[in-house]
Amino acid sequence: MNKIDQRDLFPGALEMMILRTLKRQPLHGYALAQHIKQTSNELLQIEEGSLYPALQRMLKAGWLTAHWEISSTNRRVRTYTLTRTGAKHLEREMSSFERMLEGIKRVLSPVKP
Repeated sequence: MNKIDQRDLFPGALEMMILRTLKRQPLHGYALAQHIKQTSNELLQIEEGSLYPALQRMLKAGWLTAHWEISSTNRRVRTYTLTRTGAKHLEREMSSFERMLEGIKRVLSPVKP
């Protein structure tokens, strides 16, 4: 399994994955990291040193809100929720990403005679 951190991803990839995950449901940090890991078939493992600074940046940007609660294992956890501003940002970023991916596919595709 490859361990990655933010510098191994293209700019904005970690934020997009976090925002997309939180669009489904509010989660705490560990659950976010586990969801990304499981959804990627363990190809992506987000380290705490990348995850929590990204969450803080997104809170400051107004893309997320957070509140403290008690988890099912009786631990105090900070749960993150996507804001309307965060949802709009995600939509713009996904659109930009899809255009970039299309361009990359065109460049990497075999040349047709």
